[in-house]
Amino acid sequence: MSDLGKIIRGNGLPKSDFAETGIPAIHYGQIYTYYNTVAYSTKSFVSAETAEKLQKVNYGDVIITNTSENLDDVGKSLLYLGEEQAVTGGHASIFKPSELILGKYFVYYTQTIHFYNEKKRYAKGIKVIDVSAKDMEKILIFVPELAKQTRIVKLLDEYDLANKTIIEELTKEIKLRKTEYEYYRDLLLDFHDQKVSA
Repeated sequence: MSDLGKIIRGNGLPKSDFAETGIPAIHYGQIYTYYNTVAYSTKSFVSAETAEKLQKVNYGDVIITNTSENLDDVGKSLLYLGEEQAVTGGHASIFKPSELILGKYFVYYTQTIHFYNEKKRYAKGIKVIDVSAKDMEKILIFVPELAKQTRIVKLLDEYDLANKTIIEELTKEIKLRKTEYEYYRDLLLDFHDQKVSA
C-alpha cells in the first residue's frame, strides 16, 4: 500500500466530542456501522476548535479502520466525496491514493478475501484487534491498469445498486406481509362478539 499512496494515522475523537453542527467528522466505528462505501456528507460534526487537533479528510481520501472487536471490520474503508473538508480520529487512518489507484477500487478491494488474508498477517490483539498504519503500509494490493479498475468499479457499483433495490423491495414486502398477518390474526382471534360456551 505504501507504493500506492500516503497513509496518515488519525488521533483523538471520542464520541463525547461530537456536536450538533460544525465541521464534518467521521468516527471509525461509524465506518462499519453506518456508512457503506462512499460518504458525500457526514453523520457527525465537531467544533472548529476540536477539528484543529484532528487529521483532515479531503475529497477523494479513503478512511480505513485500524481497530475493531473483530478482524472483519478492521480495514473496512470509506471513500469521502464530500465538498467540505472533514476530520477523523484515532483507530482510523487516512489513505491518500496516488494516480496509480482509484479510491473506489481500493474500497472494494478491502472487502475481498485477498485483503482479509493480508491484514490477518499483521493483526494484533485478542479482544480488540488492531492493524497499525505502519503495518497497513505493508499490505499487498493487486492493482490492474486504471481502465480495468474503472470497469471493475462500474460493475460493482451496478451490482451494489441492484442489491440495495432488492433489499428495499424485500423489506417492503416483509412489512406488508407482517401487517396482513397481524390483521388476519386479530380478526380470527377476536371473540368479543361471540358467546363463550362452557
